[in-house]
Amino acid sequence: MVEIIKIGFLSFTILDLLDIVLVTLIIYKLYNFIKGTIAQQIFFGLILVLLLSFIAQAANFKALGWLLKLITDIWVIAFIVLFQPEIRRVLVMLGRYPLLQRFAKQPDVEVANILTEASFEMAKNQHGALIVVVKSVGIRGVVETGTLLNAKLDKLLLRSIFYPRSPMHDGAVIVRDGIVEAAKCTLPLTNNTSIDGINLGMRHRAGVGISEIADVISIIVSEETGTISVAESGNLKRGLSKDTLRNYLINSLSLTKEKGWKSIFD
Repeated sequence: MVEIIKIGFLSFTILDLLDIVLVTLIIYKLYNFIKGTIAQQIFFGLILVLLLSFIAQAANFKALGWLLKLITDIWVIAFIVLFQPEIRRVLVMLGRYPLLQRFAKQPDVEVANILTEASFEMAKNQHGALIVVVKSVGIRGVVETGTLLNAKLDKLLLRSIFYPRSPMHDGAVIVRDGIVEAAKCTLPLTNNTSIDGINLGMRHRAGVGISEIADVISIIVSEETGTISVAESGNLKRGLSKDTLRNYLINSLSLTKEKGWKSIFD
């Protein structure tokens, strides 16, 4: 390995430089990811504890070093517990990239057509609906909160489920690979009560909430206004037309190979 600098018996190689650059980039991206959240303050607290522990050991402060060692010995577990929401978001984000979805099933355009037609027919009659379309990894825990169906995706089936007098119209429908897995499912709510100055109802909060923690698309039909929205990755798009919804579903469900891993470092 080519040496860049050598001081005595210590040498600094190109591999060492690459290692430092990669670690710096990862720390920088992690900091940007948690910046502006409560996790940022916790992160600084953990860094402070590690620095104090290092100083205590260097200065031979036995009592302080012993106390800080107790904390640093469990810092990995504390990190996982305290940063659980952020770690989950990072893992979900990584799982969304095509490199990890190489063997994923290519969604059929027919799925997008059925969802679009059913959504707009329900919107026309102002029948509220919440449809969660799974893109990659399943959401078994959510599916188990509802009524299992495992039925072929069909426009009339969706309309029947969300008919106001249907016993299963409350809650969400989970669709995966052209199959209606379950209905009447309970979804986690987002902490945001409004987006762009517009208050969110429970159906919209649920649609956004599940999109924050899973690789899904939520289709939300408003019972009050008949408008259609989609939520993905915690973002909400309102007032979609039929063509816009259909194209959005086709593009989002399809694997975009050109996206690759570059988005992780954008």
